[in-house]
Amino acid sequence: MKRIIIAILTLAILLLLIGCEDNKADDIPAELKCEKDADCVAASCCHPDSCVNVNFKQDCERVMCTMECKPGTMDCGQGRCVCENNKCVAKIE
Repeated sequence: MKRIIIAILTLAILLLLIGCEDNKADDIPAELKCEKDADCVAASCCHPDSCVNVNFKQDCERVMCTMECKPGTMDCGQGRCVCENNKCVAKIE
């Protein structure tokens, strides 16, 4: 009987912990939520150093940027947008 109670308590704790992990995704703002890398794009048109969900991307059609490869940005292939823990982030090398 003691083993059954311990097993039930262990299962309850595990389910509680799993539920807490799911709630972490709810804390992420909609503009940063993602499921895969393709969901993420640069947050700004020029010299981006962060990423957003593709549904929140800026309209860069009429924006002119310098051709500078600014350090600390994703310019010139220095970085890319990825989905990490359901959040769009910039990986800058």
